[in-house]
Amino acid sequence: MAQVTKARELSSPERVQAFTDAVVAIALTLLILPLMESVGELADHNGTTAQWLAEEQFALLGFGLSFILIAVFWVHHHKIFRSVKRVDPGLLWLTVAWMFTIVVMPVATSLSTQLESDWAQPLVYIGTLFATSLMLLLTRSYLRSHPDLHEMSDDDAVMGIRASWIVSGLFLAALVLAVAIPGAGNWPLLLMLLSEPLQRFDRRRIRRSSAIR
Repeated sequence: MAQVTKARELSSPERVQAFTDAVVAIALTLLILPLMESVGELADHNGTTAQWLAEEQFALLGFGLSFILIAVFWVHHHKIFRSVKRVDPGLLWLTVAWMFTIVVMPVATSLSTQLESDWAQPLVYIGTLFATSLMLLLTRSYLRSHPDLHEMSDDDAVMGIRASWIVSGLFLAALVLAVAIPGAGNWPLLLMLLSEPLQRFDRRRIRRSSAIR
């Protein structure tokens, strides 16, 4: 019993959430480093701010996109853990896997903004985003199958899983399009604009079905 109690203390939701917060903060900070280096390089050649903005416009867009996406993923992970009351080894390792995809994002962003575009670039960038969304989906599914770990109602758990399915499905579709259409780059990510409308439609459909019953 003492060992079980100790394990629970070492893997408390607050401890895990604090760790994930730190990982996300570091990943967000790392996104800006290539841009900081480019400022120094241009300064050595007596460049100007306008010149830097022109040369780094795509890198700035990539930075902004990745920053927003990581922030959105963090918000969703935070919402999940608000209902978590205990962390077991399965949930802990799913969180570690999610954090791994987060720390890969700065590398994927640099590859997509600092190097010449090729077939592997969208595979790495969009593939990383898909993996991150998939880890959230697996986390929600795991929690639903382990009701002793959280205080979510089953309806909320199901709705969260359905929303995660939509997000992961759109990332997967974007990945397939990026691979199937050479030169498409990261433009297939525009499919993610359908995420919220599709989730609203799904929620309305569920309400209608419940009302009919």
